[in-house]
Amino acid sequence: MDKIENCTVYYHDVKHPRLEFKTGKLVLILPKNFKNHEALIQKHQKWIQRKLKIIEEAVQEAERKEVSSRDDTQLKELVNNIIKKYKQELKVNLNKIFFRKMKTKWASYSRKNNLTVNKLLKYLPTNLIEYVLYHELAHYIEKKHNQKFWKIIKTRHPDYENKEKELLTYWFIIQNKLQ
Repeated sequence: MDKIENCTVYYHDVKHPRLEFKTGKLVLILPKNFKNHEALIQKHQKWIQRKLKIIEEAVQEAERKEVSSRDDTQLKELVNNIIKKYKQELKVNLNKIFFRKMKTKWASYSRKNNLTVNKLLKYLPTNLIEYVLYHELAHYIEKKHNQKFWKIIKTRHPDYENKEKELLTYWFIIQNKLQ
């Protein structure tokens, strides 16, 4: 792992370089022998600038929002009720639900059909918790964030793009609250 100009670089066994933003910071995931980070950053400069603008807007919006005040027990009850509804709707074969604090995700769905829910969801409004859970359960049907996946999401959440932006905003609110 290297630090280069406000970004973190990881070298992995991957074929192609990848750029991501994790919790507002640029991350490069590169093949082990990849040499030219600067050219990669330059090539994707417009995409990087677009993402940075979205992040900046989310940070500004975060200053105007409040967080919910649920405890862990209330979160678990709410999640279980929402999951019950969406499990039937999506015909998901869910194995177990785990609750833990996660650093970069709201939740994740594993290949073993387990759902891990970030305890920080307790700070979100109910409609966003519903969206996160629906999003994760949709991965039972389609693993990748491709066109088929987003079509599934649109059936229940046609405004998913706004919800994704709101989640980013709340991420910054919660990170500031917990510091």
